[in-house]
This record gives sequence, C-alpha cells and structure tokens, in this order.
Amino acid sequence: MLGILGGDDRCPIARSLDVLGEKWTLMIVRDALAGATRFGQFHDSLGIPREVLTARLGSLVDGGVLERRSYKPETGRTHEEYVLTEAGRDLALVLLALGGWADRHRPAEERPLLSFVDAESGRPLTAVAAIAGVDGHEGGIVDRDRIAARLTRGVEHLAP
Repeated sequence: MLGILGGDDRCPIARSLDVLGEKWTLMIVRDALAGATRFGQFHDSLGIPREVLTARLGSLVDGGVLERRSYKPETGRTHEEYVLTEAGRDLALVLLALGGWADRHRPAEERPLLSFVDAESGRPLTAVAAIAGVDGHEGGIVDRDRIAARLTRGVEHLAP
C-alpha cells in the first residue's frame, strides 16, 4: 500500500508521519508531555481553533498516542481528558531531538519556551544516538557525523 511521500507502509518515517504529520500534532504532544490533559489546557496554550484541536486530538487517540479518559469533578458533569500512552511518552525523545536541532540551527532570540530535563536532577538533556548492545557486543554513544541512513530498496539509482 502506498503511503505519504510515495513510500509504502514499510518505511518507518512514512508510518510515523501518517499519525504525526499534521500541523499542530507535535505541539499537542509537547503540551501533553508537559502535563496538559484537558481540552481547555491545550486550547489555551496553543491558541488552536477548537475544531482543529478536536480533529487533532481524535487522530492522536486513533493513532495510539493519546488515550481518552472520562473524569468527573466533584461538582459538575463528566469531561474527557487526554493522557499519553506509552507510544506518546516515547515521543519525548523525538521532541528532544527536534528541539536540539532547532536550538542549533534556528536559535530563538528569547529564552526558549520548552526545555527537557532529567526528572530527578533537573539537569538539561540532549538527544544522542547509541549502538544497541546485542549478541555480547557492547553498545555506546555514536557521534552525529557517524550516523548514516540506509534505504533498503528503491534507491539503486543512488549507488556509486
């Protein structure tokens, strides 16, 4: 099945963008990582039109990034909140990497709105690539200059 960017469902980037590729989506995830769970919190923070927010929250629920839960305050009617799933929490690494890229290549003139820190120490975090330790081989951190993407098919024209 062909997906976005002319690829198929075997491409992990295309599969990710099927869920996360809409405008506002990662900003909603950002706010959820920072503790937002209620429609009004997302709306107030982002200033996104209500109908767009409703659609994006729905697509994040459908994509398994958020879970919709009902809650009822002591006084009042039942409301829904949106809680990150394990898949949603895993996006913290993606946003950490995107934020690091922006800090390096599109720095803000003012103090950044968002930072990622270690929950225990409060120290700033940075995204790194690591070699997985498998089959008795030790893993380790890899410098960005050593990261290579390898397409496994459809790029014969790129071969030297």
